[in-house]
Amino acid sequence: MKIFKFTQEMANQINNYQSMNSFYTKITKTVEPTNIGLIYIEPGGVVGMHDAPVPQLFIVIQGEGWVCGEDKEKEMIKTGDGILWQKGEAHESGSNSGLTALVIQSEQINLA
Repeated sequence: MKIFKFTQEMANQINNYQSMNSFYTKITKTVEPTNIGLIYIEPGGVVGMHDAPVPQLFIVIQGEGWVCGEDKEKEMIKTGDGILWQKGEAHESGSNSGLTALVIQSEQINLA
């Protein structure tokens, strides 16, 4: 498991098109077919321990929670945090207060 930051502080300012006060963060560019979806974990919810069928990028877009691997050691996560699990990596996620995450799954995920 590897944790990334996708907050505005990590973004580049957009200077083209007469833009003002706008920023962009590239997440990934895919070559392989890619599934992109949202996951909603309600307060007290858990997505149980499972192996990633392909590399998975889990980006918290609202709320906070936790993730862990087989060692069951919880890492706290919040809005703007991204977690990359490799194919076959066992993991679990949950939240005490609820969270929404963008999930990108593909055979090849190349983070900027």
